[in-house]
Amino acid sequence: MINSGVFRYINVLDKAADASWARNEVLNNNMANVATPNYKRKDVRFESYLEEELRGSGSIGRKIRDMNLSKLNYSTYTDLSNYRYRLDGSNVDMAVEQAELASEQIRYQALTRAMTSEFTRLRTAMTTS
Repeated sequence: MINSGVFRYINVLDKAADASWARNEVLNNNMANVATPNYKRKDVRFESYLEEELRGSGSIGRKIRDMNLSKLNYSTYTDLSNYRYRLDGSNVDMAVEQAELASEQIRYQALTRAMTSEFTRLRTAMTTS
């Protein structure tokens, strides 16, 4: 993490990319355990933490500037809410996991592109001033 106000937005994007990468790993692990009896799928929670940090009045720029980045982390949890268990007790649905993985890969690519764009803007600003 870069400790400068200029990089605040990039730090938030970095935290989101870390969470996305972790979710990618968790989803792959779920698919690897699809045939494991009584396996309960796992997932990553990040968006709710981000929403909590962005709640309140004011512009998005101000919210990001005032955000407590130490609170902005992801957590892994076991998903017990899916009651459509298979006969072996597992709650992993391969079609759902594959769709979630594809979505997460798109999210990760968007986050890394956004970070690259921010660094490009900063580099342009430094070389033209």
